[in-house]
Amino acid sequence: MENRVVITGMGIWSCLGKTLDEVRDALHAGKSGIVFSRERKDAGFRSALCASVERPDLKPFVSRNLRQFMPEEAQYAYMATRAALEHARLDQDYIYRHEVGIIYGNDSVAEATMRALDKFREFKDTSACGSGAIFQSMNSTVTMNLACLFHLRGINLTASAACASSSHAVGLAYLLVRNGMQDCVVCGGAQEANLYGVASFDGIQSFSVREEEPEKASRPFDRDRDGLVPGGGAATVVVESYEHAVKRGAPILAEIVGWGFSGNGDHISTPNVTGPARSLELCLRHAGVTPSQIGYINAHATSTRIGDSREAQAIAQVFGDYKVPVTSTKSQTGHEMWMAGASELIYSMLMMKNGFIAGNINFEHPDEDTACLNIIPQTREAHFDMFLSNSFGFGGTNSTLIVRNI
Repeated sequence: MENRVVITGMGIWSCLGKTLDEVRDALHAGKSGIVFSRERKDAGFRSALCASVERPDLKPFVSRNLRQFMPEEAQYAYMATRAALEHARLDQDYIYRHEVGIIYGNDSVAEATMRALDKFREFKDTSACGSGAIFQSMNSTVTMNLACLFHLRGINLTASAACASSSHAVGLAYLLVRNGMQDCVVCGGAQEANLYGVASFDGIQSFSVREEEPEKASRPFDRDRDGLVPGGGAATVVVESYEHAVKRGAPILAEIVGWGFSGNGDHISTPNVTGPARSLELCLRHAGVTPSQIGYINAHATSTRIGDSREAQAIAQVFGDYKVPVTSTKSQTGHEMWMAGASELIYSMLMMKNGFIAGNINFEHPDEDTACLNIIPQTREAHFDMFLSNSFGFGGTNSTLIVRNI
């Protein structure tokens, strides 16, 4: 017997805002979080564009002794998770008495690792790294910190799958709850927003160089797109079984009805069409829904030439003559990478719960591949009860989620 899996809480720390209300309003207004960074240009970046993400002040919440274990992305994740638990009405007393798990997406800790090793090389002494360095530099730093800070005693796991990391984290949580192995799981993703984490991306010319107009640089699906813009922050959702949520009187926001996933088995950085299409097809099949039941697609589209084209072809292949509304919120946020799957689920949830589709800003002209989609360029008031969200990553890892309104 399978459990229904519901979402009961959300929290986010994003370039669009630090609360759900702020983010909702920014989405509706078509606000961009992209800026020109003088620091990056002076440091030698080809592209000085990035999302503007505020660093949180954890002093009121976390002691100095525990903050030493937390790199930048764990700080974002703490704030997002704190808000999600409050939204889900999961207080610390309840968590102490029950088994709540955590699965979080993360795939780099570049700055913390670099700084610790720089100290080691400078002083030629390993103790110069500092006592918190090992905990900051491990890829599982987010889950180890959050599990300890919030006293989570269930599954404790990091999903590391490039830009599909946090979508896979939500999908894994969905499977555990559906199959009765956990009643409640905190899941999401975090991305460091410092320049060191993305220097190598800039080095292979992945980023847009439209520096004179930062807000127009991220332009998914548009004919004149010239690369992605890096973002960061953290997003957390609380998922649990429907029965568990009802029993504890939790706010039930929506139901996760399907997860699909696939591997391209092809080039390490160049996507194909068959892998993403298979992820979409499997998600629809597992959810038991038809394409015509999907009211909106939040596309992975990052504003790269090949990636957007291949995704457009995959969507068109699976959805056929049904012209489902499609946008990529990365037009506003840039590419939030390891965080993107979870943050875009929240962005889509905010649209669904508030009756609108945020426009794919900067979409002015389709190309021959993207013209097949029904891309919404400006915010549209619209009612929909089910959406699909895509997340794809380097190495050909694909994840697709379907969520239904309640």
